[in-house]
Amino acid sequence: MILRVLSSGTASISALLVFSVSRIFASNLGSCSAIFSSCRVSTLQHYFTDHSLICKANMSSITEKCGHIKALTSPYQSSDIKRTSVPEDKISWSVPWPDYSPVEYTAPSVLKGPVWADPPIGSSDFTPRYNERDGKVERRSHNGKYDVVDGYPRNPIGRTGLKGRGLLGRWGPNHAADPIVTRWKRDRSGKIIIHPESEKPILQFISIKRLDCGEWAVPGGMVDPGEKLSVTLKREFGEEALNLLQKSESEKKKLQDKLQKIFEKENFVVYKGYVDDPRNTDNAWMETVAVNYHDETGETLDHLTLEAGDDAGKVKWVDVSDTLKMYASHVDFLKLVAEKRNALWSEKNPSGVKSGQKH
Repeated sequence: MILRVLSSGTASISALLVFSVSRIFASNLGSCSAIFSSCRVSTLQHYFTDHSLICKANMSSITEKCGHIKALTSPYQSSDIKRTSVPEDKISWSVPWPDYSPVEYTAPSVLKGPVWADPPIGSSDFTPRYNERDGKVERRSHNGKYDVVDGYPRNPIGRTGLKGRGLLGRWGPNHAADPIVTRWKRDRSGKIIIHPESEKPILQFISIKRLDCGEWAVPGGMVDPGEKLSVTLKREFGEEALNLLQKSESEKKKLQDKLQKIFEKENFVVYKGYVDDPRNTDNAWMETVAVNYHDETGETLDHLTLEAGDDAGKVKWVDVSDTLKMYASHVDFLKLVAEKRNALWSEKNPSGVKSGQKH
């Protein structure tokens, strides 16, 4: 639902800087725990094992200062509120700026106190435990400990020109999950289509058109309190790509069986960490875990009837390509998937994806 603050849209990722890699699923899913803040890196290497993605960046090759792009978007999403302008060299909290006085804004939908939102800071019944698991609410960041100043959590990447929560429900990190469901593009005879120049197969993924902004995106949504990540991934995909919420009980049962087959497919964690999102503020920000589920044979996904639902206006299969225009950082997630699968990414530079990787 839009009120749950759908998905983890972001700006384009110029680099994923990984400080730690850890397993998060018993089924050997790899994780790439990263801070991503639109830092441009001239040399970015990706190392893949059978079950994990390890992103490695040469720190000395960073040519531009880390900072925000989408998190500086003004006016703020779905409002007329203009952010305080933040120069690139003052994004970091480590840079003194005594005159910094950002606009404060929390959306009316959040202030109404829905179940997915925290109370205002200072409320007598609200004593959040930041950097901890607070009851069922996860207030820990994928990127490690964040600062809390005068009772307010501080965006770990830097200033955004807006304090408060904006459209986000939680103070501090707001956790989301994005399932990237893929298959190989095939001709009518069922043969995988190979790009003639690169000799690489063409990958397809399921994309939705978001109702809140009209942009195409990967399905996804917020992790509910106490909910396992695997449950969120399956739930959001079912609601947005299969219209599960509007189905009869018998239809739901059939679709749930198909979903189980999809989410049992070979998979890996594409990205895990902070997201440069237009909804971010100085005190609330998006984080996500994006996971790729791939149907190598197409036997399951080729017979799946797509139907947009919940926060999605449309849904369809789309070829993975660098020409895609999508919500926030989702194109960058897809590039990582193409590299992992040794699939075509750019027709302008068909050999840009490293060879020798198995798919």
